[in-house]
Order: sequence, then structure tokens, then C-alpha cells
Amino acid sequence: MADDISPFETEMNRGFLQVLILVLLEQKMYGYSIIKTLKKKGFVIEENTLYPLLRRLEKKDLIQSQWDVSDQRPRKFYIISKKGRGIRRQLLNIWHSQNKVLIRLIKENKNA
Repeated sequence: MADDISPFETEMNRGFLQVLILVLLEQKMYGYSIIKTLKKKGFVIEENTLYPLLRRLEKKDLIQSQWDVSDQRPRKFYIISKKGRGIRRQLLNIWHSQNKVLIRLIKENKNA
């Protein structure tokens, strides 16, 4: 049964992850801290999913990165850009609108 839902879950996660990262990166974070923070919030993401996503978002100028080499281990920090904030606002508006429709339909089907 789990195999039946897997393609749908993957598809739903694609867009959700982009919004999730744009919301999370209001504060400067490095990759591993993103993974740990999301896990604490109940969402597990693999490194091989996160890093390509961060590169795509940076290529679209939705996030910015900067290396911090002041510690023993250099870390690449990410933060949302001005353009990313605008896109995030629009995506959240779309999500809220879609969620209202979905909730309305679920309530109507329960009452039918």
C-alpha cells in the first residue's frame, strides 16, 4: 500500500519543500542545521534532496549563500533574498487559497 502513495507524496513534497525552505531561511542557516531543524519540526529531508534544492533556489536568486570560514570547519550559510521573500509571499497566498478550498470540500463531503 505504501508504494501506491509514494509517487503522490514525492510530487506533493516538491513544491512544499520549496516553500518550507523559503520560510525557514528568514534566518541564516547552513545545510546541516536546516536538516536538524526540519527534523525537530517533524519533517525529514535527506542531504541528497536538500543541497540540490538549495542550489536551484540560489540559481533563481530566491536565496543567497555565503561561506563562513572563521571556524575550523567552513560552512556555507543560506538566507532568503528580497526576491525570495516576494515569491514566498505569493506561494503562501496560493497555499492558503488552495487549503481553504480543500477544507471546504472535505467539510461538504462529511455532511453529504
